Amino acid sequence: MTDHDRQSSTPAAPRRPIEQSQGRGSVTAESLVMNRTGSFDWDLDTGTLDIDEAGLLVLGLDPLSFDSRPESAVERLDAAERARLDEAVNDAIVGGRSSYSVHLRVPLHGGMDQRTHVQARVLRGDDGRAHRVVGVVRDATAEIDHSEFLLDLEKRTQRQTSIVERTTSALSRAVTVDDVTASLTGPSGLARIGADGLALGMLEKSTLNVIALSGDALEAVAELGSGEELDRSLPLADTVVSGRPRFLNSVSALVGRYPAVAPYAERLRFRAAAYLPLVAQARTVGSLALFYREPTAFDADERSLCLGLAAIVAQSLQRAKLFDEEREFATGLQSAMLPRRIQEIQGGEIAVRYHAAWSGRQIGGDWYDVIALPKDRFGIVVGDVQGHDTHAAAIMGQLRIALRAYAAEGHAPSTVLARASRFLSELDTERFATCTYAQVDLASGAVRVVRAGHFGPLIRQVDGRVGSPQVRGGLPLGISTDFGDEEYPETRLDLVPGETLVLYTDGLVEEPGADVEVGVQALIHEVSTGPAGAQALADHLSDRLWERWGSGDDVALLVLRRSPDPGSPRAPRLHQYVHQADPEGLSDARTMVRQALNDWDMAELADDAELMTGELLVNVLLHTEGGAVLTLEVLPEPVRRIRLSVQDRSSVWPRRRSPGETATSGRGLLLMDAVAIRWGIEPRGEGKAVWCEIGPSKPPGPARATSSART
Repeated sequence: MTDHDRQSSTPAAPRRPIEQSQGRGSVTAESLVMNRTGSFDWDLDTGTLDIDEAGLLVLGLDPLSFDSRPESAVERLDAAERARLDEAVNDAIVGGRSSYSVHLRVPLHGGMDQRTHVQARVLRGDDGRAHRVVGVVRDATAEIDHSEFLLDLEKRTQRQTSIVERTTSALSRAVTVDDVTASLTGPSGLARIGADGLALGMLEKSTLNVIALSGDALEAVAELGSGEELDRSLPLADTVVSGRPRFLNSVSALVGRYPAVAPYAERLRFRAAAYLPLVAQARTVGSLALFYREPTAFDADERSLCLGLAAIVAQSLQRAKLFDEEREFATGLQSAMLPRRIQEIQGGEIAVRYHAAWSGRQIGGDWYDVIALPKDRFGIVVGDVQGHDTHAAAIMGQLRIALRAYAAEGHAPSTVLARASRFLSELDTERFATCTYAQVDLASGAVRVVRAGHFGPLIRQVDGRVGSPQVRGGLPLGISTDFGDEEYPETRLDLVPGETLVLYTDGLVEEPGADVEVGVQALIHEVSTGPAGAQALADHLSDRLWERWGSGDDVALLVLRRSPDPGSPRAPRLHQYVHQADPEGLSDARTMVRQALNDWDMAELADDAELMTGELLVNVLLHTEGGAVLTLEVLPEPVRRIRLSVQDRSSVWPRRRSPGETATSGRGLLLMDAVAIRWGIEPRGEGKAVWCEIGPSKPPGPARATSSART
């Protein structure tokens, strides 16, 4: 490479506005000066640079003192700009390119910079070696400034559009006032609206309450916002009363306009603030304050952005406020149609829970009820009217009253539902309803259940196991009458002391997108692992399941527990129901008997008691059509024995037989004769109870006691 190949060159540019010629003909020196455009011719062989007067003026050089050296043309450039120019020139000359173009900053007298554009063509010989570089230099300051202005404007427009779009999208999903505040103060809330802090006040009659705060050290803003009455000496209240926004670019400006803020000035960690009235449908609903840590001039674009955000928040807040009011009215209406209180019952405990859906402004038709019946019985019902609107709630109220009336008249459960179905069919509606109704006699534990297209009950046994008894059912209320099929078969269940019955609507077990059986199994698990008391269990189910499914539907829940019968410390007592169709019931009952006797320090009687438990239960399960209630108790007087009793609903008494050597049955009463101290049969309500006592036949005598003491 020759010396002139290594020389750096092309001039740079100062910062002045420019009007560039648009003509296509020859360019005169006068026009070049006027357009701040000049030309140059660089002879690489001789190392001389010829620049016209206009070019020298663009480069900030004195035409009278320029010495035609390339180094003199770039002497005003700083080192970084000179290096960029050298790189562009050398890349073109050495790299074999035919041209180059570069923008430079040329410092002018007075401390200003000029944006200069250098554009040149490299002329080469036949051998490809560069001999000359010709080109133009021009003042591109105005052009670049305009381009940067447009770019900055585009960026600001994109930012403002993004803020509006993100805020609109987030608030469009807000349904309640709490949703609005969560959207503004939650994760990314401040970043979404482009502020460093905010305060949201909502107008309630003549009071402005700060309902949302976000950002650093804004507790002072809360003190300045809330009050019993609107105080125009405070900025949030002033924007509400005046209806005018306030844009303050410093804390001193804030204090100057609102002297009452002065005591809090040191606690405010922002540099600028915008106080904006929230107006929706020509009504002021509150005020919004936006705070910024960096100085903000609040030009026309920034003010428009702030006012646009305020309009979006105002509309969302107004919509959410109306929703909350409508929802409060709707839930109040539905609550008024449900029983205000549940009566206390003898021999048990009832807990009810109702939860309205979280989503949607409509109300549902779920209901529960407890109905007093003659002879110390009562009816319990849980149901659901089709739909989620005020019409469903109105139908629910009428149907609940009708079903209550039919039950109070003393009709059988099947008749109650048949008449309720007829009543619903005769109403001017196309709605149907599902429900489960049961008549309960806690004195005997008898539960007569019917259901109309609804879930059957769950029963939690004393040991925590949960069963789902097979309860026959009919068509939903209303539909059954329309189809001429008003048959609702009854199923008899026995609730032993300490057991719990659970009725529920589908909102407790339906998870969006999942099979309902998943929800039922989850409910069974929670019933099994939950606390024993009815109230505590109802709370447990509400907390664990209602929130789990997202509460897209209403939920009605009724929990009935029959009081446990533990007996006394000297005479404990246990009960267990064994369902005829439960293959594990017999084994569980025998295990329960053995475990109880071990716990009561009577393990020496466990073998005989377990044997008799099996014999008594097998007799019932084989020769009757229902289940059996097993009772195990201690008889402390006059001798500490145990008493086993198995109660069933059959009126046929067992009879003694004489089985042959090869017979496989018929020895139950013979075994009781051999094992039990005494046994018997007693009538019990609709059926009977077979019992036996196991233990010592006589109290220990004095001699035996003396002998034991010596031993």
